[in-house]
Amino acid sequence: MSYFWRKLAFYGVALWAALTINFLIPRLIRGNPVDIIMGRFQTGQPPPAEFRRTLEIMLGVSDAPLWEQYLAYLRNLLRGEFGQSVTYYPASVVSVIGQAMPWTLGLVSISLILTVMFGVGLGMLAGWRRGSRLDSLIPATTFLAAIPYFWLAMFLLFLLGGTLGWFPVNGAYDYEHVRMGFSGAFLSSVLYHGTLPALTLVISGIASWLLGMRNMMVSTMAEDYVIMARAKGLRPRRVMLSYAARNAVLPSVTGFAIALGFFVGGQVATEVVFSYPGVGFALLQAVGNADYPLMQGIFLMISFAVLAANLLVDLLYGLIDPRVRKAA
Repeated sequence: MSYFWRKLAFYGVALWAALTINFLIPRLIRGNPVDIIMGRFQTGQPPPAEFRRTLEIMLGVSDAPLWEQYLAYLRNLLRGEFGQSVTYYPASVVSVIGQAMPWTLGLVSISLILTVMFGVGLGMLAGWRRGSRLDSLIPATTFLAAIPYFWLAMFLLFLLGGTLGWFPVNGAYDYEHVRMGFSGAFLSSVLYHGTLPALTLVISGIASWLLGMRNMMVSTMAEDYVIMARAKGLRPRRVMLSYAARNAVLPSVTGFAIALGFFVGGQVATEVVFSYPGVGFALLQAVGNADYPLMQGIFLMISFAVLAANLLVDLLYGLIDPRVRKAA
């Protein structure tokens, strides 16, 4: 329990820091969201001062000292109030994020699971069969990890979407011919439109998992317990899975939470390239319109998701390997 409370206190401080940065960053960006909305309703006559003041209250724009704005920001968070979105006015920030969240969750979760499965699996086989043809191809995969997400996304968009025409180049499903709902036509359209964005994330992320698992397998195979298992005449498959891979995969458990942060960053760029209606695309629109409330809501959601994943992995790692709890 002491290990649990120490971890909880650490991530509590990290969450407070994330909340504070989330408050400060939008206010360092130039632009006034009230002026943007008033420009949409320009009729040739200046609007009443009460109208502008109402918008300022709704959007959290204030000339009060920064510390007063910070306290008001924390109070609103405790009440679950994130304000109105400038970009999608008069929709609330919660409703905008709620509409974009399912698309991002589906894209990120499926892509991350496929990346981990193929990366860890192929890395395990390459490390077990050191010097094989599969092992010799692994260094070439580091080239994929060095390619920025948006470059790879644009390349796949041009080649597979534009030139060959195998996949659609934008959107989350066929808006013209398919109605949203739990039907076979809708689900197949969603999978078809999400193939290129998911492929971008998988190709960009698989190299690090594959190389890391391969190196850990090579290191673990030199341990005494693996050598002893082989000397006892155990089946190679059992030695690989129960002795070598079981211990080599431990660093990958910690890497899962770290990879989630990189995946979120890559997902933002990927959604922008493919005009995918997820959180990343909504964030781009918010930045372009100085939409403070929407930016803060999205940043807060991303920060909380990454911190929660890291906390969960830390606790699971402590359960898997008791040495971590003793060292802590």
